[in-house]
Amino acid sequence: MNAKHLLLGTAQWGWTVAQEEAFRLLDAWLAFGRCAMDGATNYPINKHPADFRLAERILLEYIRAHGLSHLQLTLKIGALDNLRTPEANLSPSFVRMMTAEYKRLFGDNLYAIMIHWDNRADPVAIADTVHALVESCREEGLRPGLSGIRHPEVYAPIVQRLNTDFDIQLKHNVLHSDLPRYAPFERHRHRWFAYGINAGGLKLSGDYPPHSTLKARGGDPSLADAVLSAIREALPRWNTAAVRPPVVDFYQIGLLFAAGHPHIDGIVLGASSVAQLRQTLDFWRDVETFDYTDVWEDLSRIAP
Repeated sequence: MNAKHLLLGTAQWGWTVAQEEAFRLLDAWLAFGRCAMDGATNYPINKHPADFRLAERILLEYIRAHGLSHLQLTLKIGALDNLRTPEANLSPSFVRMMTAEYKRLFGDNLYAIMIHWDNRADPVAIADTVHALVESCREEGLRPGLSGIRHPEVYAPIVQRLNTDFDIQLKHNVLHSDLPRYAPFERHRHRWFAYGINAGGLKLSGDYPPHSTLKARGGDPSLADAVLSAIREALPRWNTAAVRPPVVDFYQIGLLFAAGHPHIDGIVLGASSVAQLRQTLDFWRDVETFDYTDVWEDLSRIAP
C-alpha cells in the first residue's frame, strides 16, 4: 500500500462536528504525531451563511491557544459562500490576496494553497489563475494545489507548461472516482490525495440517525445497495484468506480502496469523533503492516 500522507479533514467542523469535538480531534491528531490538516474557505458547506469560514476559525483559535508553529496546513480558496452554489472568485488578484491573507493568519503552519470550486472552462482565465497561484506560492514558500475542479482537461496543459508539481485532491471511493477525469495530467509529477473515501458516511450495517454525516449531507444509502451487497458477500473470504486484522467496517473499505491505488499518494480523513479517529489510525497501522492486496483487487472489480 503506497499511500503515506494522511491529512485531518475539517469539512464537518462547525456542522456535525462541534467546536469542542474539533479541539479534541486536534488534541488526538497531534498526540498521534500527525501534523497535516486540510481546510477550505467554505467549510462547513452547511448552507448557513453565518458559518462561512467557521472551520478555519476553529482551527485558528486552537493554533493560537496552543502556540503552534510547525503544522502542515493545506487551505483551499475560491468559493464565495457555503451555500453549495457554483459561485467562486479565482481572479489573479483574489488568489494573491487570499494566499497573503492565509500566510498572515497561519504563518509557518501554512503548507499549501489550492484552487478550489472552479467550474470554469475558459483556458485563458484558468491560465491567469494558475500563474497567480504558482507565483504567490513561490513567493511564500508554499506548495500549489488543485481540488474540486470541473475541467481537469483544461487545467492539465496549463499546469504541464509551468513544469511545477502540484498537490491534487480528488474524490475517490468505491461508488465514484474522479481519477479518470484527471488522466490528462502527468501522474508521476504530482502528488494525488483522495477525499470522500467513506462515500459520505456509508455503513456496512446499521441505521443512519438524523445527525449522521450522510443524512446531514442529504445522502441516500439505497443508491449503494449493489456495491454494499457485493462487499458483504466478499467479507468472509477476505477475513479467512490470511492472518491479519479483519475488515468489518466501511471506513476500512474506504482506506483500503484509496491506499491500494498506485496513483494515490495521500488521504484526507474525515473523522467526526476521537473514537473514529483512533479506530482509523489503528487500522491504518494494520494497512501498513499486513498485505491487503487481495481486498483492494476485489474492491476494484466491485466499484462501478
